[in-house]
Amino acid sequence: MSHLAPVGKWDARYLGPVPHDTSYYAKCMLGGALACGFTHAGITPLDVTKCNMQVAPEKYKGLVSGLSTISKEEGSRGLWKGFGPTFVGYSLQGMFKYGLYEVFKDFYMNLAGEENTEKYKGAIWLAGSASAEVFADIALCPLEMTKVRIQTSPAGTFPVPFGAALSQMNLMKAETGFPFGSLLPLWSRQIPYTMAKFFFFEYIVNLFYKHVFTEPKSSYSKPTQLGVTFASGYLAGVVCAVVSHPADSLVSQMGKQANKGKSVGQIASEVGWSNLATKGLGARVIMIGTLTGFQWWIYDSFKTTMGMGTTGGK
Repeated sequence: MSHLAPVGKWDARYLGPVPHDTSYYAKCMLGGALACGFTHAGITPLDVTKCNMQVAPEKYKGLVSGLSTISKEEGSRGLWKGFGPTFVGYSLQGMFKYGLYEVFKDFYMNLAGEENTEKYKGAIWLAGSASAEVFADIALCPLEMTKVRIQTSPAGTFPVPFGAALSQMNLMKAETGFPFGSLLPLWSRQIPYTMAKFFFFEYIVNLFYKHVFTEPKSSYSKPTQLGVTFASGYLAGVVCAVVSHPADSLVSQMGKQANKGKSVGQIASEVGWSNLATKGLGARVIMIGTLTGFQWWIYDSFKTTMGMGTTGGK
């Protein structure tokens, strides 16, 4: 539905229930922060186990046994290591990821024009999500580096409290490369991940509204639309996990004490590409599928509450 579009001119910012003005983008940024911060922080125990499976597969052989090992050795608190930097880091990342995606998507649609937007919408989703993720990862990087160091350091060798861990990372910056030493591997993990996450989400939403819910999107109830959102997000998340797992393993390996000072290429050749692609993948598929489904659901629930409608579809 077009809303108050300028006379005689097609403008992507006026497609949908409300105009995409500064207030709209600001609300999208807030929705993105809520979607990513709470979901990532909520699965910290899975993340702690997954990171340890990647850096010490001989000790942490599976998700359930890994959770059990950490719990026995460090207690339940050990499973929640890195909660603080995870919550703050992914709130900031989500704010830029979702908010700037809406900005860049509208920008590229207007650059392409109405006809090319319809023809090349997949390329627009990819370009918009990649552009947004560049900025999102700059915000995330220092906190991600801190989180990984907390989660993969043997008990008692690195501070666990958020503030103390940040201070220690800063003191060790010559050794750790803090605050942006992991930015390139983070980009290599997160940009393909986010491109897959947004492209496949939009693509699957379109399939649902084309082949399953064939009436106009606006005719379906909000719970139905949010159900489509969650299902599309979950399926997109499974694809994301597979696409980004090798780089995610590399980020975890870089945080390992034994790999201090080694290049990305050296670590990759020592660990082996097949190990980087497969170790911890099952856990990550479950984690990222659920995570992505709930992220999109929270984001679209927030947008719906604000009267902005759900993402994707016509």
